[in-house]
Amino acid sequence: MESKSKKEWSEKTLSPLQSRFLERKSSFQTASGIEINSLYTEEDLNGADVEFPGEYPFTRGVQPNMYRGRLWTMRQYAGMASPEESNKRYRYLLSQGQTGLSVAFDLPTQTGYDSDHPISTGEIGRTGVPISSLADMEILFHDIPLDKISTSMTINATASILLAFYIALARKQGVSPEKLSGTIQNDILKEYIARGTYIYPPEASMRLITDVFSYCSQNVPKWNTISISGYHMSEAGANAVQELAFTFANAIAYVRSALESGMDVDKFASRLSFFFVSQSNLFEEVAKFRAARRMWAKIMKERFGAKNDRSCMMRFHTQTAGVSLTAQQPDNNIIRSTVQALAAVLGGTQSLHVNSKDEALALPTEESAQISLRTQQILAHESGVSESVDPLAGSYYIENLTDSLEQKAFEYIERIDSMGGAVEAIRKGFQDKEIHETAYRFQKDVESEERIVVGINKYQSPTPPIEKLQAISKEETERQLSRLAKIRTERNTEKTAKSLAALRHAAESGTNTMPAIISCAEAYATVGEISDVLRHVFGEQGEFVTF
Repeated sequence: MESKSKKEWSEKTLSPLQSRFLERKSSFQTASGIEINSLYTEEDLNGADVEFPGEYPFTRGVQPNMYRGRLWTMRQYAGMASPEESNKRYRYLLSQGQTGLSVAFDLPTQTGYDSDHPISTGEIGRTGVPISSLADMEILFHDIPLDKISTSMTINATASILLAFYIALARKQGVSPEKLSGTIQNDILKEYIARGTYIYPPEASMRLITDVFSYCSQNVPKWNTISISGYHMSEAGANAVQELAFTFANAIAYVRSALESGMDVDKFASRLSFFFVSQSNLFEEVAKFRAARRMWAKIMKERFGAKNDRSCMMRFHTQTAGVSLTAQQPDNNIIRSTVQALAAVLGGTQSLHVNSKDEALALPTEESAQISLRTQQILAHESGVSESVDPLAGSYYIENLTDSLEQKAFEYIERIDSMGGAVEAIRKGFQDKEIHETAYRFQKDVESEERIVVGINKYQSPTPPIEKLQAISKEETERQLSRLAKIRTERNTEKTAKSLAALRHAAESGTNTMPAIISCAEAYATVGEISDVLRHVFGEQGEFVTF
């Protein structure tokens, strides 16, 4: 006789089987520790209301027709060796069907040092493209019209400087700032939590960020002024709940700072964007993205009183999980990244980067970068996942998981609120400690084989070396240093000095720093020189004591 309820089915049908055949594990959990039941039914929906895409709280997507109208932006993250080599890679990717650019910068550029600074030795061009002045930016975007392409720049402590270079370059191309579209990451709080590429104390960093908000709202209206990142916290070890909670706690701090500076929430909120990871737990990741949209909509409407629906729409970029890539059996990384990309698309991302198979070993080759782009194109055009809006909606499991992630993430945010907000929690080392503990538990599970990583702790086999790994030549580094030396000798030194003095005055007086930074860029002042002026005014932030 057929069961009338989940409880009856469990007692009558499931339990007798379990008594005879043990399940693979005593307990099944998501990567965030959420218990996974053997079955989900209507009973697990918690009386949820029916929701529709393009309508508040946007759980099912920010557009009514999502990918039936426009596919996500295929934005492969790239930057390497030199502006010349990076430009070649960008033009190659665009020729292969990429629809937006994503710029990676090297560590000296990220931390406000020029390529010829002693601290830059050995790091030039290794994690991305080196940019020391507007001259480098001119080469980086050679033959790429800035009014025709959307550009994302993964840059934080020096975000206002690199944006200023971009605006100055656009002007040289005859493109007005009003026509520019793209994103700067500009998310310094996660640097204090997860990455460490900060320069100034939090208060000064927050001021620079709100200066960008204010300037762009009036002068670069199509530009996304921040991409608030959960990705890097996940890469450091955060689970999906922590990624949601810590990302939105940081976002709350940014919005509050902007409001305190006198801005109207509905004047800047629509240009805020987000950046999430997509890990390999397919269903948890889909639910995470759905929960994220709902959470942000509620935060903006209920906490900050946003009246415009666009202020409540959470738009986000996704990157597959770098931390999941293995040097062993690197071809497996193609499969991992495909599953992760599928989760991002099913979860309704606005743009996507798919990691390349060789990134655990070196900068991606042209061939592996093409495979990553083709992964996106096959998902878009052959898999059918773009044909229907939020196709997993209504799944008892997905809906329950969406609710659970939202609930647990809001509980974390309440704890952070009780500490005085994200900045104070960072000073106390709260987020860092939580992430470290999660990362430790994950590693223990891998070492005990409670968690299987194919090719690492199970199904191991000899790995033949990958041929033709990307490398940085000595000649490229020397070319970068020679160009910087030439700029220092050929620029109008008086104009450069005056622009730097004006920036110092703006920083000291409390006026918006962006116009002065743009003037510095146009005078060919360097990243290091501009950063040093701000270092002099604001000071530098030492390492946070976490625990």
